[in-house]
Amino acid sequence: MELQRNRGKTKNVSDDYLKSLDDNRIGSSIRVERISAKRDLEKAFAIRIRVFVKEQGVPAEIELDRDDKRAIHFLASESGKAIGTARVVMRHGNAKIGRMAVLKSHRRKGVGRKLLTRAVATARRLGAEEIYLHAQVPVIGFYETIGFRCVGRIFYEAGIPHRTMILGGKGK
Repeated sequence: MELQRNRGKTKNVSDDYLKSLDDNRIGSSIRVERISAKRDLEKAFAIRIRVFVKEQGVPAEIELDRDDKRAIHFLASESGKAIGTARVVMRHGNAKIGRMAVLKSHRRKGVGRKLLTRAVATARRLGAEEIYLHAQVPVIGFYETIGFRCVGRIFYEAGIPHRTMILGGKGK
């Protein structure tokens, strides 16, 4: 069982548990891969533009940022078609998971869960002391099913309400 450090406290978070959540809801045809090739990154960025800029109205000039150059990127695909993306950015020994986006036609089918599970596993392998993310308020429940807990107050990014969530942390 993996011990996840969280602000000086440890919380048992089993990789087997996360994998079981993943396997119970996701068809085997969905693949999540770590990507770095320009062609794959362009697919991931196109998904983010479609979801965040076109659907949610995030300004295009802030969607792609300087963290993209140092982030670890993931691409979810089904039958060779790119359908979702996420990234992990390491900061001061902590991992921030972000830019999770799934095409509308593939939502509520386990793609996000598979992306998040892979991002968490990668953050652990990198030795992250804390794993956190900024969740849009309407999808907080999704992140809670993986073990993330809200901390702090609601804040706005690109006009969208968010809360910081920490894996295994105590909610405040």
